[in-house]
Amino acid sequence: MFIPTLDSKIVGEVIADLRKKKGISQEVLSGLADIGRTHLSAIERGERKPTLETLYRISTAMDIKMSDIIIEIEKRLK
Repeated sequence: MFIPTLDSKIVGEVIADLRKKKGISQEVLSGLADIGRTHLSAIERGERKPTLETLYRISTAMDIKMSDIIIEIEKRLK
């Protein structure tokens, strides 16, 4: 039986790519999102999966809809 899981590497890549497109450093984004820079770094490397709350903070800090991040993740999962 196959149980689908969310690929944390893809989640991290999407967040990192969007952050870089916005021209925001990890330091600035983590401050705006009120999460630790090491936590953000671990998310971007795919070592940790963000909670919905953390994803919401990240999206708000980048002025992006959370749904747009999810849509991009879904595109890359296929």
